[in-house]
Amino acid sequence: MNVDQRIVVGVDGSEFSTTALRLAGRMAAGLNAPLEVITCVGTSDFFLASHLPEERTVTTTELEETAKRLVDQSLERAFGSALPDGLTRTVKFGPPAKVLVDESRDAQLLVVGRRGRGGFLAQVMGSVSGACAAHAYCPVLVVGQEAREDQAGG
Repeated sequence: MNVDQRIVVGVDGSEFSTTALRLAGRMAAGLNAPLEVITCVGTSDFFLASHLPEERTVTTTELEETAKRLVDQSLERAFGSALPDGLTRTVKFGPPAKVLVDESRDAQLLVVGRRGRGGFLAQVMGSVSGACAAHAYCPVLVVGQEAREDQAGG
């Protein structure tokens, strides 16, 4: 498969990114495209560091391993044990918006959650999804949370 046919999905462990992951998996299957799951570790990623056992200086290896665990948890929530064919996982270091926009250069679609773990919850769209929508080199699908059964219907 051609790399520029891949679907890239940004994952940060939030509910929004799990929903984005689930939808990206369906899109990849429908388009017979490879799916690349990317998580980013920024220089001030306190959320990842807070998942380590004790308070101390963290290494990049520890941050990367924690990011991989978050991706694995998101994959489990999104797909259970039935991972999509052609799925790859990548951990990148750098600001998430910049990394995802750069990765969009050779993708047919970039999928992101409407909001991530940080920022202001009253915002309609987070800074990363907004930057991706404004600057990506391919179409961007910004995904909101799925309606739960107890919220659905009239």
